[in-house]
Amino acid sequence: MTNWRAVLIGFLVGVVASLFAFALPVVGHLGAGFVAGVVAGVVAGGGLASGAWHGLLAGAFGGLVAAVALAVFVTLVGATVGGPGGVLAGFGVFTIGALVAVVFAIDSAIGGAIGGFLAD
Repeated sequence: MTNWRAVLIGFLVGVVASLFAFALPVVGHLGAGFVAGVVAGVVAGGGLASGAWHGLLAGAFGGLVAAVALAVFVTLVGATVGGPGGVLAGFGVFTIGALVAVVFAIDSAIGGAIGGFLAD
């Protein structure tokens, strides 16, 4: 059973950690996802599988929220500057962002498994 409170807390920790991650662009963002996963796993408890599941959800949710926000921004700016092509650009940004969210969710799942293990 999914503990949505754990997912939301992990997501919020990931957002805060991501703000500091810009100092080290790739390593920092992977670390932010890992920390979000650990927190989600600790809050959810239940062992490795439960922690990994909650970490994965927290990381994927954070990535998808970022992808949607960036796609909306690109669509609005692109439609203003480039006309109908801006909508296609926004869709392309969302697609790439969703794929990146899946990849970044993997480190959150690893962190969640560790957090779930530590919680028990």
